[in-house]
Amino acid sequence: MTQNSPESAGNIVKFQISSNFTDYAVELSAGVVDFRYYENVLSNSVTATATLVETGYQADDKGDAGGNQSTVDGLPIRGGERTDITIEDAYGHELTFEEGLYVNRLRDVDAGTSKDVYFIDFASREFFANEQTRVVKKYEGNIGDNVEKILKDVLKVESDIDIDNTAVPYNFIGNDRKPFYVCTWLASKSIPDAATEDGKSEIGGAAGYLFFQTRDGYHFKSIDKIFAGKAKKKYIFNNSTNLPEGYDAKIITCDIDSDVDVGKNLMMGMYNNRSIFFDPVSFNYEVRSFPEPEKPQTEGQITNDKTTPQVPTSEKYVEKTETAAEEPASELIAKEFRQSPSRLMSFVVDTGAIPSGQNSQEQLVTWDKDKTKPNFDIKDTMVQSIMRYNQLFTVKTEITIPGDFTIKAGDLVECSFPELSGDESEEVNSETKGIYMVASVCHRITPSSSTTSLSLVRDSFGGK
Repeated sequence: MTQNSPESAGNIVKFQISSNFTDYAVELSAGVVDFRYYENVLSNSVTATATLVETGYQADDKGDAGGNQSTVDGLPIRGGERTDITIEDAYGHELTFEEGLYVNRLRDVDAGTSKDVYFIDFASREFFANEQTRVVKKYEGNIGDNVEKILKDVLKVESDIDIDNTAVPYNFIGNDRKPFYVCTWLASKSIPDAATEDGKSEIGGAAGYLFFQTRDGYHFKSIDKIFAGKAKKKYIFNNSTNLPEGYDAKIITCDIDSDVDVGKNLMMGMYNNRSIFFDPVSFNYEVRSFPEPEKPQTEGQITNDKTTPQVPTSEKYVEKTETAAEEPASELIAKEFRQSPSRLMSFVVDTGAIPSGQNSQEQLVTWDKDKTKPNFDIKDTMVQSIMRYNQLFTVKTEITIPGDFTIKAGDLVECSFPELSGDESEEVNSETKGIYMVASVCHRITPSSSTTSLSLVRDSFGGK
């Protein structure tokens, strides 16, 4: 890890915790020595952690608590307390959580000294609601529409919901599963759509969605469509004193993961995988490989109606897949490693619930018309999504920049790194430069500094 430009100052504008038992709201900004806020594209909830140095509790005019009582005992903090937090970076960008974060956990770090120190962990309201609710209804039709219904009707989400349109229908029953589980499960079955000139919808990319929360709300996003967007910020890492024109900030620290583990990638099926699907309805099985072999490797194959939306396969997949750089990782490995499947998987075909209908009679009539027709080609979808998720983390980079609270998980950023560590020249490394997706972000503020740490990923080598 290397060091570059200095950190920037920030400000804890407000840090209040409200009692669950009274009307008291205690201002704790003076005692917060470290506050960290987290977002992750693999997490269904935003979280935060504060390090609090106890300064003692003093009741207001309406309170009965004594002056030297601790905040933990005097408020008291027992979990589930509402917060009102506002932090500000050096650019004046604010992060505001007005009843957006709730106390999840209290940890005593150093009790018994003159100043007790605590860790307080926070989570979003939906984090707690997810543990108390279940999805029980039957859902029909477009996956994206049903994800929105679950978030609004079951979790009671009031924030924004950002959903990339999905191209295929899928009927399913909640089966008393948690909302986060169902939405993540549906993400692996989703395929983005694309509008054609005649207004119809067609497959717009490869299978594979991400379901996550940011401070703006919930996101159900296609990996391909994320990488098809534009970079939000542009960063550079070098030892020059001035920020070059065209860049938004200088990288303070960077740690480029240059590790290559072909063995691990082979075990994960990144380059070639094969799946065996068993249909419990027809008692047929089918073998799917990805990429597709030159000769069919199927027995007892189920034939789908040609009107059913199909997932792009083989060459179509490569053509429609958006990458962050010029060369997909799966095509750079030696050919002999890509010729044979390195991961074999077995699945029971999940074609969803019974067909649409207002009652059992209507459903049976629909089913009788075509007993073999699934909601969509789930087999290709499963094989593609596994490969897509594995490829997403081909290239990983950790950077720290001066605090910039506008950056969120799922954003695209463009980075430039020197050819050699510590090189003062303007020569940029062609392999590590280019577009990255923010897989996770940590906004940190202390009394003297504010920083933003980013975990960046992409599925390919070399910059566009």
